[in-house]
Amino acid sequence: MLLTTLGVLILTPDTLLVRLVDLDPFSLLVWRGLLQALGTTAILFILYRGRTWESFHAVGRRGLLAAGFFTGSTFFFILALHATSVANTLVIIAAAPLCAALMSRIFLGESIAGRTWAAIFGALAGIAILAWNDLGAGQFWGNLFALAVAFCLAGNFTILRHSKAVNMIPSMAIGGIMVAVLALPFADFTAIVPPGPRFGYLLLMGLVVLPLSFALITLGPRSLPAAEVALILLLETVLGPLWVWLAIEEYPGDWSLIGGGVVVLTLVAHALAANGKSRSP
Repeated sequence: MLLTTLGVLILTPDTLLVRLVDLDPFSLLVWRGLLQALGTTAILFILYRGRTWESFHAVGRRGLLAAGFFTGSTFFFILALHATSVANTLVIIAAAPLCAALMSRIFLGESIAGRTWAAIFGALAGIAILAWNDLGAGQFWGNLFALAVAFCLAGNFTILRHSKAVNMIPSMAIGGIMVAVLALPFADFTAIVPPGPRFGYLLLMGLVVLPLSFALITLGPRSLPAAEVALILLLETVLGPLWVWLAIEEYPGDWSLIGGGVVVLTLVAHALAANGKSRSP
């Protein structure tokens, strides 16, 4: 739980960095994918040295499938933001823990603790409050794309849980390459390299934030049920806008703060309940 939470906390400035880089979506995806793959490979080289290639080979078909789900979640997220409101996108993606719980039950035979079910629905309520002002403003296809994001996230975490005996961090590097290759035909090559400080923000996002965060988040399902990993990931939805508020003074709104508070309190209560359960004789 600590590793996953740390990974999500490292990921929270991602929204701010995306705003500061200010590239068209597909050019940004090309850079994100390539730099994430490079940064993740560097982490693997530090861990494995001369056995780095073996770590890629070890993930097998499940690693490729996990990379495919990661790629799908990234692309459907971009499509959802273009086809429906941000509010609808956030609320529907918040269903990822529920999807992960159902997938884990169906494919892995895992039972989900009552406290986790309560936390899932509590977090859904918080995200709904967060997005209350704009809820319902979207279109059918955009909502469908957002649901696909939730499904892809859940599928990724379920595969990682199923493959907990193998270090699946290399699958994130593979996913980064997939993202870059798929986005490349749609990128704007006239402005693909941002000038000045924006390029520094891009390097920080691609080489540090994304590789470190996703490496830690990928380790989470080895010890935690997929639903709980997806639940913790909701912290990024809540804390990301706060970084934007602090850095460029873009106030997220009263409803966002209230809904975010509900989500954070729900996750803290869930973590305390899980810790108390593990300590009980």
